[in-house]
Amino acid sequence: MKHEWRKKEKDIYLPKAKPEVVTIPAYQFLTIKGEGNPNSEHFKTCIEALYSMSYAIKMNLKKLDTHPKNYMDYTVYPLEGIWDINDKAKQQFSGQINKDDFVYTLMIRQPDFVTHSFFEEMLELTKSKKPNPLLNQLHFETITEDKCIQMMHIGSYDDEPASFKIMEEFANSMKLSRLSKKHREVYLTDFRKVAPEKLKTVLRFKVND
Repeated sequence: MKHEWRKKEKDIYLPKAKPEVVTIPAYQFLTIKGEGNPNSEHFKTCIEALYSMSYAIKMNLKKLDTHPKNYMDYTVYPLEGIWDINDKAKQQFSGQINKDDFVYTLMIRQPDFVTHSFFEEMLELTKSKKPNPLLNQLHFETITEDKCIQMMHIGSYDDEPASFKIMEEFANSMKLSRLSKKHREVYLTDFRKVAPEKLKTVLRFKVND
């Protein structure tokens, strides 16, 4: 049986287009950090490195004679990003964000049965078969989000502030406090293939009581 996150984990990856409170447990991720405009070639190369490794892990797990405990075939998880702005931009913030000031961590979730040692093995394999200058910047780590507010944003990335305003108003109505302006985005559509008005992105930020 194949694990398909779109069918099995709808509460995390397919929320409705209205805010909700959700608790996100610890998951494993391949991650890479960067800074600057997401329209840059560097950003594109970061994404390529993550996908090269994610597919190397998936396909080579299938080839093993002995699979790890609890193994099952799976659909590669979607690209995600944690977004912030650099310290200088925070000090001079006027309400407008310059995309060159972005600080981000891009990531792709990995199943629980993937081990750090297998990641390292696949990293060396990917370096030889699909060289990418950023592969050495990839990390394998566990991230916990805990209590969050999330919603589906449909439309251009540039229109996300309107959705965040709705989410923040919802947080206030629930007597919850947003921990920071840092937030997470989960990309359910490919911006290279989908018109901006049809893009689907899960928006999420951490809250406390």
